[in-house]
Amino acid sequence: QVQLVESGGGLVQAGGSLRLSCAASGGTFSSYVMAWFRQAPGKERELLARVCWRGLTTYYADSVKGRFTITTDNAKNAMYLQMNRRKPEDMAVYYCAAALRGSEYARNYPYWGQGTQGTVAS
Repeated sequence: QVQLVESGGGLVQAGGSLRLSCAASGGTFSSYVMAWFRQAPGKERELLARVCWRGLTTYYADSVKGRFTITTDNAKNAMYLQMNRRKPEDMAVYYCAAALRGSEYARNYPYWGQGTQGTVAS
């Protein structure tokens, strides 16, 4: 049973930085595509970034390109999202997700963490 657990959410001032972590267990993660999504109140869940587990290829949404960085630590079965220059519109619940094939759609990811809140004070 694949399990994902996010941590690292919190409150930062606009322009500040926050680092999210996702601990993965219960699967052979070298075969997975890992992703970060977020969901703001009243909005659909949005793909921010994804990476193949070995970190060879990455994808970023235009809204976070140049500000957010997705990385993995294969030895720890962990994934991270470094978020810099945070904006008020970045305020959302952040989720990590896993799938055997990459996709921009949340419905195509069968495994999800519980979510962690990222708040931005303007």
